Amino acid sequence: MREPPPAPPVDHERLAIEALVITSEQGHAAADSLPAEQRAICGLCHESRAVAEVAARLSVPLGVARELVSDLASDGLVVVHQTAGEDGPPYDLMERVLDGLRGP
Repeated sequence: MREPPPAPPVDHERLAIEALVITSEQGHAAADSLPAEQRAICGLCHESRAVAEVAARLSVPLGVARELVSDLASDGLVVVHQTAGEDGPPYDLMERVLDGLRGP
């Protein structure tokens, strides 16, 4: 099987807080060998999560979550969808983000 092309770099400073993150097949396969925070993101993003939700659920600052997600995306371990839609993110997504920010 051919190796997929490298993912384009993701600029963490331009990564929107509502950008959706989902773990790639490569990310699932490599998760056990990743550092704890990156492994946690891969586990959390088995379904789409907003960057802000990732930060809230991992209890890390938004800037840290952006950097970690950017690194994972550059390595092809997660896929980032910069916007949830032309008219903004769906209402249910924003509810999940707010719930994540509020904490357990």
